Amino acid sequence: MKINVLDIKRLDLNLAVIFVAIWQERSVTKAAARLALSQAATSAALARLREACDDPLFVRVRGGMAPTPRAQAMADRLETGIADLWEVLTQQQAFDPSSAARRFAIGMSDDFELALGPHLTKLVQQAGARVSVMFRQTNRHTVEQMLNDREIELAVVSGSVKRAWIAREQIGQSGYACVVDAKAVRVPLPLSLDDYLAIPHLLVSFSGRTGIVDTALRALERERHVYAALTHFSAVPAFLTKTRAVATLPSHAAAALARMSRLSACAAPLDLGIYPVQLLWRRDSNGEGAIGWMRDRIKQAFALALEEAKEIEVSRRARSGQAKR
Repeated sequence: MKINVLDIKRLDLNLAVIFVAIWQERSVTKAAARLALSQAATSAALARLREACDDPLFVRVRGGMAPTPRAQAMADRLETGIADLWEVLTQQQAFDPSSAARRFAIGMSDDFELALGPHLTKLVQQAGARVSVMFRQTNRHTVEQMLNDREIELAVVSGSVKRAWIAREQIGQSGYACVVDAKAVRVPLPLSLDDYLAIPHLLVSFSGRTGIVDTALRALERERHVYAALTHFSAVPAFLTKTRAVATLPSHAAAALARMSRLSACAAPLDLGIYPVQLLWRRDSNGEGAIGWMRDRIKQAFALALEEAKEIEVSRRARSGQAKR
């Protein structure tokens, strides 16, 4: 479609930026602060937007501003358009890790920190002595706000996050595995379902209440006994070592914990499925060579973590088969 530049000239494209800020913040005051504008200037811009669209766009409700149906219909296209415009106009900036002094802020939950964090820091150290990584705790529930507030520049999360202003790439898949102290549980590995349910369970969950295992067991009309619940994977070895118990974890975290402790990892005795792992970043950073360089390092690190998870599961199965023979 050919654009009439004279018609475009009559519009203030800054209004689109202000719309997106209000849409994301649900507040004129917060949008103004984010854009370094006065509240009066932002309110005036909103008035011009309303006149141009012949719609209120945002109406005041308790706790903020609620978008109208017209605003909801506009939001995705405007977010995408602004991000595309930024990407086109921003020249790719070269990044040389051997000479650059740069600290990256990367968000991920501690299962990913355990699995890919050590690989990532080694790759970074090999590339440049003055490049460093700061890890921040995040997950799919908090990552959007942290990227929006620029607390982090990139993130690794499980599942799917879909917002037009967030760029994403699936860097792999992960599943689930069991972690035990093999000497303490005194049963063959990999665990049978009956042995699995006869052993007390250590739950690691964001909510601290239930997990994917409970959902799968309900379908089988079975249940397990959870003797303790944690919210962080890093504490698992302290709870399982010399203890007759089992924890069911993301396979990449299970492999990492088995590698660094006396714990053993094996396949789970029921089908818990697989899930995508996504790498996220702000689309307006697509022109930054440093961000592109770090994305490649993160993908390499996760590939190494997945390879370790694969190797441990295969080795545990093989060892179990030899023991039975």
